[in-house]
Amino acid sequence: MTIPYFLRVAYVGTDFYGWQIQTSLRSVQAELWKALRAFDPQSPMPAGTGRTDAGVHARAQGVLVQMARAWDPYRLLAAINAHLPWDVRAMSAQPAPEGFFPRAHAAAKRYVYRIQEGPAADPFQHLRRWHVFGVTALDRPAMAAAARHLVGAHDFSSFRHAECAALSPHRKVYRAALEEDGAALDLVFEGNRFLMHMVRIMAGTLVEVGKGRYAASDLPGILAARDRRKAGITAPPHGLCLEEVWYQRRWGIGEPSPWPEDPE
Repeated sequence: MTIPYFLRVAYVGTDFYGWQIQTSLRSVQAELWKALRAFDPQSPMPAGTGRTDAGVHARAQGVLVQMARAWDPYRLLAAINAHLPWDVRAMSAQPAPEGFFPRAHAAAKRYVYRIQEGPAADPFQHLRRWHVFGVTALDRPAMAAAARHLVGAHDFSSFRHAECAALSPHRKVYRAALEEDGAALDLVFEGNRFLMHMVRIMAGTLVEVGKGRYAASDLPGILAARDRRKAGITAPPHGLCLEEVWYQRRWGIGEPSPWPEDPE
């Protein structure tokens, strides 16, 4: 008999080969499992809300763990973090209801892709923002106009990695917007689910709109083509961060989603 707890886990993805456990490569899931087994040797493998690519960061990876006994959440956090490396931390913990599974019961996610413009890369943003070089600044109004075409329910085959194993390319994007602060530019994407590399391909395509390689009006045609070759480049992983996950209201995990829940 085990007792379930929900963790909100943050990590700097630079030195990880993604969330999912690997045979020989370093992963967040493996580090967390090792930490749990240091004080609960029978702890099963922790279950995450979703995969992140190698080099991608997260502030809000939702993780379900099963413990052999009841824990005060603060003490559980302290015990886990005492055995974790510096680049991954459990940020919060709470008892989880029986039957809750983070991957199945996620209602929506927010990803932020961070860009920095300018003649030189800011060393304090190294491996946190994609430094986009260029004598001419990105056309941010054109990028914002292009982003609006991504909102809605679409077949996102043009924004999907060839090795994506999802059964359907259909996804809903609730928000695709730009947030600006001088040379810093954040591309914010909120949706019900995302395909493999989907956010990075959307980000790369928007940057190419900003560079004039595509027009904002090209986006509907790119979506309609259902052809990965029609979209832009895949942005590098280090600019991407999983910022928030909202779960179905009935489970009482975290803040409720600002977006409608899909029927089960």
